[in-house]
Amino acid sequence: MTGRFDRYLLAQLLMLFGFFALVLVLVYWVNRAVVLFDQLIANGQSAAVFLEFTALTLPNVIRIVLPVAAFAGTIYTTNRLMAESELVVVQATGFSPWRLAWPVAVFGVFIFMVSSVLAHVLVPISSARLADRTAEISENMTARLLSEGQFLHPSTGVTFYIREITPLGALSNVFLSDTRDAERPVTYTAREALLVRGEDAPSLVMIDGMAQSYDAARRRLSVTRFDDFAFDLGGLVDGINRKGRRPNELPTTMLFAATQATQDLTGASRAALISEAHERISDAVNGFVAPLIGFAMLLVGGFSRFGVWRQILAAIGALILVQMLTQAGQGAVRKNEALWALAYVGPVVGFGLAMFLLLLAERPRLFRLRGRRA
Repeated sequence: MTGRFDRYLLAQLLMLFGFFALVLVLVYWVNRAVVLFDQLIANGQSAAVFLEFTALTLPNVIRIVLPVAAFAGTIYTTNRLMAESELVVVQATGFSPWRLAWPVAVFGVFIFMVSSVLAHVLVPISSARLADRTAEISENMTARLLSEGQFLHPSTGVTFYIREITPLGALSNVFLSDTRDAERPVTYTAREALLVRGEDAPSLVMIDGMAQSYDAARRRLSVTRFDDFAFDLGGLVDGINRKGRRPNELPTTMLFAATQATQDLTGASRAALISEAHERISDAVNGFVAPLIGFAMLLVGGFSRFGVWRQILAAIGALILVQMLTQAGQGAVRKNEALWALAYVGPVVGFGLAMFLLLLAERPRLFRLRGRRA
């Protein structure tokens, strides 16, 4: 009986968790996919590149939704078992709240392990690969500027045209319209131009041309002729040369070490690096705590024909409080790495709350008597 119930409850938790995780990942993915589609497809990239970028963003999306999906699955499963009186029957056989929480704790450990693998292994690898591919796509965008006889739109508000590319690589009869500043749009025309690679981004060096600038407020057109003029393409092709890495792309061991070389590589402070490492652990621990809070909160309410919607709202409020404490603690660590313990305030408070609720569910009369005496 004992083993069967544990397997039954654990199977129900995993099934509902999978359902909620799938729904939340799809919702998050659709929102992200729309932005990726506009950025990649509009820039001439293929559907294969779009699918690759989408796949590289999935590990981080899954990591974010895991605790919420585990919490939602636990709430739904517990509510259904209470509504169908299954938990009441099991408790009548002698199961204490602590014993009932055992499969929920096993489920929480599973969520913690999956979250840890994602946070420490898959997310850093996918984030680094995504950044590298983004840099490659940016370089391809620069190459797309070298298309003769076509009006190109490498960025919103920018139109680029080349009539011809000579055998020597010079751009003949260039037209460039920059309307990103609606109050002062500028149009460049040049007899010839050269695409010169710079330290951070390429520049378009225009020769023998003119710039027409329109002041919308004064309704005045200014014309400037030039022998040569360099137009920085950095705003159109961000991140071409990746000289460093972001903290979320590095292994956890490097973040904990936080050497001077790592700080130079990321441009982040020692506190920021150590904070990133502790955030990965504390967020994973929240994946263990969230199901316990949901289960314990509903167990306190007991069976009721009117439902347990109050307990559900209280569980949601408790989870929000735990997340707020976690965020506050992580923010303190970013300023001072010596306060690293504060990153775990949220999970510790959440675990303590779950234990208190299980104790309250085991001895409800004791607390009622204390309340009356007070």
